[in-house]
Amino acid sequence: MINNRSLMAVAGLAVVAWFASNSLYTVDETQRAIKLKFGEVVEDNIQPGLHFKLPVYNTIRTFDTRVLTLDAQASRYLTREKKAVIVDSFVKWKIIDPKRYYESTSGDEQMAERLIAPRVDESLRNEFGKLELIQIISEQRDALMKKPTEELDEVMRKELGVSILDIRVKRIDLPDEVSQAVYERMKTERQREAREYRAQGQEQAEKIQANADRRRTVLIAQAEEQAQTLRGEGDASAAAIYAGAYGADTEFFRFYRSLQAYRDSFKGDGNMMVIQPDSEFFRFFKDPLGSRK
Repeated sequence: MINNRSLMAVAGLAVVAWFASNSLYTVDETQRAIKLKFGEVVEDNIQPGLHFKLPVYNTIRTFDTRVLTLDAQASRYLTREKKAVIVDSFVKWKIIDPKRYYESTSGDEQMAERLIAPRVDESLRNEFGKLELIQIISEQRDALMKKPTEELDEVMRKELGVSILDIRVKRIDLPDEVSQAVYERMKTERQREAREYRAQGQEQAEKIQANADRRRTVLIAQAEEQAQTLRGEGDASAAAIYAGAYGADTEFFRFYRSLQAYRDSFKGDGNMMVIQPDSEFFRFFKDPLGSRK
């Protein structure tokens, strides 16, 4: 009797343990969960923590809500002027509505990516078709992808319960037949800019040279004017000094001037003169006092 009771107690404990292990479940911090009743969603967006369910009656599906990456295949798109570009891109996305995500994809991540990829391709194709090649090459890629990301995010939230966080272009290549044409166009544009810069530089150089020439002419004229003024003032001062000296002692001044005349006349080899001996020129030569006879 005791053995039967023990067996029943052990069996009861086993049932309780089984029921507890199959009734309690945890949701990780990086996950969200939904509760199903025979395949029908009865509770969605279950937050992280310890939760309860009925064994057999309920099934729990958990989904990773971290940011996921879809690496899209390189695709060929046409620009507005019908030129081809090869674009390699990737998509950042995450689950935001577990119930809708489950109903759309059965919780299969690969199926979700198969549904997202063509929508991304279509969005990029439409966006590149609105732009010219020079815009695609020159504009910032972040700005280029902003509009497709916002439009696709709105659609995917409603259809799949996922958010498209970002669409990034890793690389944009040009087919061989387009590369040469783009290179020639860029070369022509750079040559045109170079000519404009050279013309502007030449214009500035001519202005600087003309200004320098004008300033040089003005400075020379001012210097010449100042030199003439100083020279005139010097000559006037010299004449005044000579006049003062002559007025102070006229005989000495005549004597000094005669000595200068003698020095200049007999300087060098040409010292022969044809002149009357009693000429006024020899006045001080014969008599230091210069007396007249």
